[in-house]
Amino acid sequence: MALIPAYNAGATLGRVVAETRALDPNLTVLVIDDGSTDDTAAVARRAGADLASHPGNQGKAAALQTGFRRFLATDRKAVVTLDADGQHSPREIPSLVDCWIKTGADIVIGTRRRSAGGMPPLRVVTNTIGSLLVSLSAGTYIHDSQSGYRLLARRVVEEVRTTSPGYLAESEILIRAATRGFTIREAPIATIYRGEKSYIHPVKQPLLFLGLIIRSFFWRFERVGKR
Repeated sequence: MALIPAYNAGATLGRVVAETRALDPNLTVLVIDDGSTDDTAAVARRAGADLASHPGNQGKAAALQTGFRRFLATDRKAVVTLDADGQHSPREIPSLVDCWIKTGADIVIGTRRRSAGGMPPLRVVTNTIGSLLVSLSAGTYIHDSQSGYRLLARRVVEEVRTTSPGYLAESEILIRAATRGFTIREAPIATIYRGEKSYIHPVKQPLLFLGLIIRSFFWRFERVGKR
């Protein structure tokens, strides 16, 4: 299954869904319309995606959780998450799947290259610092912890629960999965930026992220059952 959280993504979603569906006629493409005020839902339907809609904007964490519940109601063995804004090329899904099959990893992250010609300079800095902090919390090095382009094996979705809001949930998934012993691997993907609008608050989000990192150091003291 391919899971695409979407908020006011009507301008780009149609192409993302079409390219994803073209990979395999048996691939289920699920769009979670997170309370969009544009034509996101209509575009998803026209493009042939399955659709779940929130009555209002609840944030990426809620969109992912809705999608994960729909995924667990199927018999699929893995789910790939990708963004609706075109920053992730659906044509690279096979690379994530190949890595999953070859390594047996529980999570495969689509890792972007940090370069002046690709990722904006400020994003390079924040991505580097964020990835280092997540790596320290997870106990394993993760080159691009901020990438939402991922493959998650079914057992990860079944066992890992998150409480963080918005985009923080993606970092929490990695930290909690690593501390539970799930394996994380990475597959290189293209870095695509077209001046997309960011919904990340420049002050609030970093503060929430630091709070997540601080809390994560206490998780290792939690009594977690063996897998």
